[in-house]
Amino acid sequence: MIQFESIGKIHRITTTQNLPVKLDKAWAFFSSPKNLATITPDALNFKILSGADKKIFPGQIIQYKVNPLPIFTSTWVTEITYVQDQKYFVDEQRYGPYEFWHHKHFFKAIENGTQIIDVVDFKVSFGWLGRKLSNQLIKRELKKIFTYRNDKLIGLFGVYKNN
Repeated sequence: MIQFESIGKIHRITTTQNLPVKLDKAWAFFSSPKNLATITPDALNFKILSGADKKIFPGQIIQYKVNPLPIFTSTWVTEITYVQDQKYFVDEQRYGPYEFWHHKHFFKAIENGTQIIDVVDFKVSFGWLGRKLSNQLIKRELKKIFTYRNDKLIGLFGVYKNN
């Protein structure tokens, strides 16, 4: 499930996915920055430059190159600002294509699996032009990214079934 909402100049995308794996396995996968490339669409040309050699920890800086739009390549630097083992972590953009990017990842054990909720608050750069783009192009691209991720995770872990 993917939901969008806007509050003034800040936009929010919330996604929820249930996976048929135990919490510790889901956490192990998501807390390894190297796995980000696995769940990112090939079209983004995602390449980790540095900082992905350890499991996430507060203060960790991860740098990568990404093409968020077909004609735009960006170096993106994120910091892992909060981590509570097997419950949540937060990454914040320090440098990159957005004026503001704050991404919370929540994990919860559920019957027969793990529920993962992502909440991304973001603000697009470029003033009124960025706001216009965010209402059309950027939201569409983010929806594609999270849909791809959802499908990729199903391919990796299977479809969640609550018996």
